Amino acid sequence: MSRLRIAIAQLNLVVGDLGANAAVIQNAITRAEESDCDLVVFPELALTSYPPEDLVLRPAFVDQVAETLDQVAAHTGNTLAVIGFTERVEGETPNLANSVALCVSGKVIGVYRKQKLPNYSVFDEARYFVPGTQDGPLLSIKKIRVAVSICEDIWSSDGPVPRQCAAGADLVINVNASPYYAGRLAMREEMLTERTRQTGVPVLSVNLVGGQDELVFDGGSMLVDRDGQVVARARQFEEDLMIFDFDVLPQEKTSDLPEIEVSPSAPEEEPDLDFTPRLEPVLSPDSEIYAALVLGTRDYVRKNGFSEVILGLSGGIDSSLVAAIAVDALGADRVTGVLMPSRFSSAGSITDATELAANLGLATLTIPIEPAHDAFLSMLAETFTGSESGLAEENLQARIRGTILMTISNKFGAMVLTTGNKSEIAVGYSTLYGDMAGGFAVIKDVSKTQVVALCRDRNRQSEGELIPLSVINKPPSAELRPDQLDSDSLPSYDVLDSIIEAYVEGDLSLADIIASGADPDTVRQVAGLIDRNEYKRRQGAPGVRVSPKAFGKDRRLPITNRWSS
Repeated sequence: MSRLRIAIAQLNLVVGDLGANAAVIQNAITRAEESDCDLVVFPELALTSYPPEDLVLRPAFVDQVAETLDQVAAHTGNTLAVIGFTERVEGETPNLANSVALCVSGKVIGVYRKQKLPNYSVFDEARYFVPGTQDGPLLSIKKIRVAVSICEDIWSSDGPVPRQCAAGADLVINVNASPYYAGRLAMREEMLTERTRQTGVPVLSVNLVGGQDELVFDGGSMLVDRDGQVVARARQFEEDLMIFDFDVLPQEKTSDLPEIEVSPSAPEEEPDLDFTPRLEPVLSPDSEIYAALVLGTRDYVRKNGFSEVILGLSGGIDSSLVAAIAVDALGADRVTGVLMPSRFSSAGSITDATELAANLGLATLTIPIEPAHDAFLSMLAETFTGSESGLAEENLQARIRGTILMTISNKFGAMVLTTGNKSEIAVGYSTLYGDMAGGFAVIKDVSKTQVVALCRDRNRQSEGELIPLSVINKPPSAELRPDQLDSDSLPSYDVLDSIIEAYVEGDLSLADIIASGADPDTVRQVAGLIDRNEYKRRQGAPGVRVSPKAFGKDRRLPITNRWSS
């Protein structure tokens, strides 16, 4: 039995910010060295962060990655650093690899290239990278053989990890940039448990954390022992440098893979320091989704150079949830709610919006839209002569509100957060250039029924009525005409959301959904609305992905399309 001191460097990095990423990585290396760690492990493509997308097609970018890697490698001492980077591979097409550099004593001593390249869902790695072909090298640290793999490599039972273990690996390192969606952490744990039980070899899985456009990386890095038990787990949705000691049982096998000897750091006895592995608790399902929304919003706003946000506060449940998320992400002093009442706004909605703002501690502006509404109706009166008042006049109000918010944004530099949920966006129950206008759509992948659950959970966390119960309990309404309710135009949200989940996330046909017991006319109505509104969704702001299939990078259907299931 040999003991390794391991540092998990679960970092929040920025795509393309090579200098800043290098500084963060170097700081983690220094801290690991100071704790006499044998190795420090960073996420997949740590230098570039993930996903770099078409940045890697720019030769100058790849050149700078190589230069930055050399600088980081030069910073290493006795602690082995496992660092993800994009590697140029001459003579191959594509001429890049998703690689890990093995750095110690001031230089790169070896490289491993990812073999299993995901090319589904939000992943496009076959567009950029050539798959690796070598399972090695193994690293020999204190006579323990350590294998390295990258993300998808470990998901396949016939991938490189079982072969590495059969060839004598005593510990497998798997570096990840594994995006979040609801329940994903449990899926990773289940897979890692299966792999360790298959091979009899423990696995150290290190994940990225942070928001990148629509994606959120949830951290939750972990160590799973040879019996399939999670013995160390880092925090979810937070950076974490977790240092711990782990006893590894060497396998009595002759390896046929190349080995690189790494000098141990020979830690001294430090009785006052505790290097026992931490096992951080797992968030509840609702709290997990909420944390993803907070992190995704914070990072999108800050990483894109904004410091403040504004949003329309209608007194409805969607804008209330977005306001709470924004305050938790950025602080109340950086969030402004704009009340924009019209002739159709109820007194209760105005009261609810005001109460919510007071509870959250955020500043508000009140800008009635009636003068602009009157002016537009007057301007359009002659053009609209002889037609019934209807959807165009209703949507005009949303477009006035969108114009107000975008103009305030333009004037003061605050990002506009839109407040539409997945249910509305799916069926087009939103106004293009109106309530869809903004920089970030916080809850675009959160169904209406999930919105309600998140509001209730947020209230439980605050041990009070942060989001007024009157907001949660009142029937949803756009308030664009007298006595309007969402149920006038749409099925009940529990029915609607179940059909959206089946049709969008499950890719089921109408026949399959109807066969499950859903009303045929309702299924055809909802599917038709989803199909017809692809053009709207394509023009909407990006938003946090929290489901297995979100609108955006996940679901790429043609706008011009005559096929129907």
